[in-house]
Amino acid sequence: MGDPASILARAEETLRPLHLAASQAWWDSSTAATEEHERQRVAAELALSDALAEPDLFREVSAARENGAESLVRRELELLYQGLLSNQVPEEIRHRIVQLEASVDSRFSQHRAIVGGRQLDDNEIRRVLRESDDPAERREAWEGSKTVGAAVADDVRQLARLRNEAARGLGYRDWFALALATMEMDENRLFQTLDECDTLTAGPFARWKAETDAALARRFGCGVDELRPWHYEDVFFQEVPVTGSVDTSEAFADTDVVALARKTFDGLGLPTATILDRSDLFPRDGKSQHAFCIDIDREGDVRVLCNIEPSERWMETMLHEFGHATYDRECDRTLPWLVRTASHPLTTEGIAMLFGRLTRDPTWLTEVAGVDRADVAALRPDLVAARRAGLLVFARWVLVMTTFERRLYADPDGDLDAFWWDLVERYQRVRRPDGRQAPDWAAKIHLAAAPVYYQNYLYGELFASQLDATLATRTGGLVDRPEAGALLAREVFGPGTSLRWDELVARATGGPLSAAHLARQLAA
Repeated sequence: MGDPASILARAEETLRPLHLAASQAWWDSSTAATEEHERQRVAAELALSDALAEPDLFREVSAARENGAESLVRRELELLYQGLLSNQVPEEIRHRIVQLEASVDSRFSQHRAIVGGRQLDDNEIRRVLRESDDPAERREAWEGSKTVGAAVADDVRQLARLRNEAARGLGYRDWFALALATMEMDENRLFQTLDECDTLTAGPFARWKAETDAALARRFGCGVDELRPWHYEDVFFQEVPVTGSVDTSEAFADTDVVALARKTFDGLGLPTATILDRSDLFPRDGKSQHAFCIDIDREGDVRVLCNIEPSERWMETMLHEFGHATYDRECDRTLPWLVRTASHPLTTEGIAMLFGRLTRDPTWLTEVAGVDRADVAALRPDLVAARRAGLLVFARWVLVMTTFERRLYADPDGDLDAFWWDLVERYQRVRRPDGRQAPDWAAKIHLAAAPVYYQNYLYGELFASQLDATLATRTGGLVDRPEAGALLAREVFGPGTSLRWDELVARATGGPLSAAHLARQLAA
């Protein structure tokens, strides 16, 4: 066995250029979903997967990991082991997973709903659900958004089967269990946290939802018991409708979303110019309709994909994604390449959510967005209520996704269509369409392209709430405070993955991750 430093050096020499090529190919296929880009993406991801599957490297890393080493080297070995483990499966399975993932992702990028004989992108679907008072038009838009689910459902089930086969070959119950293990998350603790959040939010959500449903019923001239998914403004009801919140659309109607995002981070001493220069921010045909951040090389080439229009939703999304991007860009470049990335998905999601929340922060609205102080003062109680409602709605949505995904891997051939709506009715209190039998669950891209990820959003909300309290105490807040930017860069961004997520959270916030600060925000 070679010494740990030599093993790590050889692994980095092999993996680094393959990671770069796969990242660039993924970016290309997302910004232009062509057959050629899909082929290039598959080839690049297969090359990286083959390298991660190398059995000799896995044996060397496993042995070195067991023999102990200096702390940072030990951390590198642990992360490398986790990355190698899930690839120690037959080539046929690995390759088929990569090919199916790319195919499904491409179909999501190309999909457009047909409504009224016209092709509508996701932004236009949201516009119908926000503005239209015609229940028939709303229903057609909602159903159109779900047609992608029918197109990919069989392949998503097949991906679950293949992933399970890979996980069981490695001694794990299923892919859900393997994914959590390689993310350094305990499944029992996760579901204890989910149960805690369920208990914490069930009552307040039910009361808010009852008031919102009564207002929606008045708007559409129907009974509360007649409300269905298309009466809400988001196709999954993961966002708060204006009817149950505060309407800030006028404040963002003519907003330069890019300029405000730049101003937000510049005010913290965290400039975004290099990220903006490399990003792809506006909608067009053949481009992914979603939003994400990608660190191409761990050397500063960080990019964001969005589909911006002037709205609060896209302002929040830009702040969210540039939270991710700033985290990646500010990671300490002197760290070894293997640990030069965010500590954990939940920590980068926490940062993204911390910034995304600013669209309903009175200080941000006045100091950055330039909304009249008197108008913001008049809206303050509604802004507080809207932020609380947003936390409630999103927490209930995460309960749906995480519980569903565990069942997807437990029984990919089961009646997932019915189980999906069982969860939606239980956690979100949205009634299923009468007589509907369709794979509506498969219309959520994360199930195919970002498997076993959604729990990180809920943990991210908890981390964001703890960070919010920490910044209030230590720097007097976040907006336009360079000292807050310096704290985040030093204590959250800089360490990269050199610290486990739980250690980083405790160091940055003064205590372990918990729902305590979220509970205080919900009680406000």
